[in-house]
Amino acid sequence: MQVYLVGGAVRDEQLGLPVKERDWCVVGAAPDELLDQGYKQVGKDFPVFLHPKTNEEYALARTERKTAAGYHGFAFDTSPDVTIEEDLSRRDLTINALAKDTDGKIIDPFNGLKDIRSGLIRHVSGAFVEDPVRILRAAKFAARFAHLGFRIAPETRDLMRQMVADGEVDALVPDRVWKEAEAALAGPNPSLFFEALRSCRALRVVFPEVDALFGVPQPAKWHPEIDTGLHTMMVVAESARISTDVEVRFAALVHDLGKATTEAARLPSHAGHEQRGCKLIKKMAERLPVPRACRDLALIVAEYHTHCHRALELRDDTVVRVLEKTDAFRRPERFAQFLLACEADARGRSGFQKRDYPQAGHLRRAYEAACSVDAAGIAAANSDQDIPEAIRNARIAAVRESRRAR
Repeated sequence: MQVYLVGGAVRDEQLGLPVKERDWCVVGAAPDELLDQGYKQVGKDFPVFLHPKTNEEYALARTERKTAAGYHGFAFDTSPDVTIEEDLSRRDLTINALAKDTDGKIIDPFNGLKDIRSGLIRHVSGAFVEDPVRILRAAKFAARFAHLGFRIAPETRDLMRQMVADGEVDALVPDRVWKEAEAALAGPNPSLFFEALRSCRALRVVFPEVDALFGVPQPAKWHPEIDTGLHTMMVVAESARISTDVEVRFAALVHDLGKATTEAARLPSHAGHEQRGCKLIKKMAERLPVPRACRDLALIVAEYHTHCHRALELRDDTVVRVLEKTDAFRRPERFAQFLLACEADARGRSGFQKRDYPQAGHLRRAYEAACSVDAAGIAAANSDQDIPEAIRNARIAAVRESRRAR
């Protein structure tokens, strides 16, 4: 039995990046041998085992054969005579098709080390086309390592386009789409993930609501970049600069979805896009397993981001109503996320990246003033039916006084 460190751990070591988790490949062993050593078997499709002490994953070396469309359409061979080179041959990208033996020797049958030095995201073989998830993974790694100069190899991008044209991407299951998208949103340069998908025409399949934004014009006065899709990518990039929250970055991605449904006769104006966008976000969250926290923040940002942009012009009573509608008093942490997403939207425009955004500060101060109101005292002094209105009026007065004091 031989054990190899494989995949991302070897790749990240070569890139000088911290290794967050380690996966191992076992050659020359049968399941019973690992079970006898105290390993715990997990996984239904093929034998994967958890180490009895480290709990790290150890998978038997395997080959695979395409039997049907989609992610699950494979038959596996995990016999003891499968070699490490054969196991590596089934992997998606050359930079992931690396192994290291117990002596520290790197096994690199597909020139992954060369592609690491060249900064290329390249497919291992023509078998790449057999699994549509590999399109998402190639896009994810292109975004993750963009700051190191990585890019998708032209021949790999061509293969990705062919897979889309052949309908292979249609077989992607929602769970895998969201899993890879969420990982990309959590990583550096998330906008490049969606741009990579668009460049191979997969975005229109997995995120059609986002793809529909490209080519939709906006008023040049407020959006010098004009194109709504381009603006959205700039907002996602800005959100990644100011926040590490996936919720904020997802809200940035979907905040303007409604602009894709604006009637042609009304362009480049987009009146009512906020409510239309909320409907599209709900549909997306029904199609994909978007976490509730992501969905709820996205809905608030989509509906009220224009209110935030006009915060300095709003009446005091309208400001308090915005605080109520964004659930600021019950969920102050989400209100803070809302302001970050709105700030990213304001700065995600050509020439606006370094502009101040005083609207966020204005709403923060209004929130602090409104929170100073003694809601409990007001409740004790009023009948049940008058309590909400009395608290609201007190908050409006507090916001007005705070504004005058400035």
